[in-house]
Amino acid sequence: MRRLPEADRDAIRIAQDPHFSRWLEQITATGGCAHPVHLSGSTTTLDGATGEILRQYDTRDEPGERLLVRCRNRRATVCAPCSRLHAGDTFHLVRAGLLGGKSVPATVRNRARLFVTLTAPSFGPVHRTGERCRPRRDGGTCDHGRPLGCAAEHTPTDALIGQPLCPDCYDYSGHVLWHAHASKLWDRFVIDVRRRLATSVGLVQSRFAHHARLSFARVAEYQNRAAVHVHAVVRLDGPDGPVDEPPPWGTADRLTDAVRASAGRVLVRTPYSPAVGELLLRWGVQLDVRPLHADGGGDGPGDDAVAAYVAKYVTKGASETGAGTDHRVITWADIDTAPVSAHVRTLMRTSWRLGGLPEYAPLHLRTWAHTLGYRGHILTKSRTYSTTYAALRAERAQHVGDAEIPDAITEAHWRYVGSGHTPGAALFAAGIAEDLAQNRELACEGRNV
Repeated sequence: MRRLPEADRDAIRIAQDPHFSRWLEQITATGGCAHPVHLSGSTTTLDGATGEILRQYDTRDEPGERLLVRCRNRRATVCAPCSRLHAGDTFHLVRAGLLGGKSVPATVRNRARLFVTLTAPSFGPVHRTGERCRPRRDGGTCDHGRPLGCAAEHTPTDALIGQPLCPDCYDYSGHVLWHAHASKLWDRFVIDVRRRLATSVGLVQSRFAHHARLSFARVAEYQNRAAVHVHAVVRLDGPDGPVDEPPPWGTADRLTDAVRASAGRVLVRTPYSPAVGELLLRWGVQLDVRPLHADGGGDGPGDDAVAAYVAKYVTKGASETGAGTDHRVITWADIDTAPVSAHVRTLMRTSWRLGGLPEYAPLHLRTWAHTLGYRGHILTKSRTYSTTYAALRAERAQHVGDAEIPDAITEAHWRYVGSGHTPGAALFAAGIAEDLAQNRELACEGRNV
């Protein structure tokens, strides 16, 4: 036994436990979650009229007197089983807003709907893929003595892709501050789209909400240069949301014109800093606006393709996108040891330095140094776009027979007592997760036969 690795010794210990079968049931119920949350407590369900106890559960009867629940982390690099579940929920959330379902009427598929991509502005030239990276006929060097161009033909896997031609010329402060204000820039963009639509049909801007409603779901994605750009599904509804038809003037062409005008118009001013000055932050010049078609026809992508793309991206961890880390950095030394490129490390250091300036204190840049200053959610949506993650989880609980009993009163007392797995438990969880994944693949193959 002493010669066995620690994980194997721990796995043998767990397998010899009298409560091993129940422990396996808990692990399976979490889908093989890699970092489960350990809870201790009890739940009692009472009849609302008679006070009779209908159901009772207490962790004192569980192995280790604790219950394991999913960590629900969206990142596949942190917990693959939970990220898969999150991706499935995201797919249904986005798809319901495109095609209907989940309390959204199917008539939304016939409305003006766009797939919009907004990019970050340029903060300096970076290496890119293509026949030739950045050819320059006259050559030349920057003020720091580095070439202004690059004649190489980079492959998509080249480590230079997204790295600045000259790190000393690159506007790292502007990059970080743009990230910190990207959510505010989006908010102003949405407000301005509403105003452009109202103006285009002769409405008083303040009365737009009485005629139509702009619904959206957006996802943030890091580009190779570690700058965020935004993919958004934008839909025009009536004033009461998806249950209400939009006015006759609410066409895809009019919505497209408003989106294009607002993308080039809105800006955000940063707080003045003696070290940086006051910056005017805008969207980048690259803008893509495509109408969506339920059948995938026309020039735009199909609805299912859009929903699948968004669902796939929200599960990506920082190590997959090459931008920042999955966990917060606590000290300057953490940045030095982070497994990131020199470009990303400089962005993290810039976030840390700017975060120490009093004028930028409200931005909490040191807290968000691991995401390069970006502090918005990866996926956000308007209130009436479609269903919610909470509603999808409740529907799943009802499907597996864990729904709440009508007219019942539930008394719950829970406390957090830990998280994660021991080395041996991690082996069992990984095996269960793999088995469940294989079962899903076989089930899919059977449906496709």
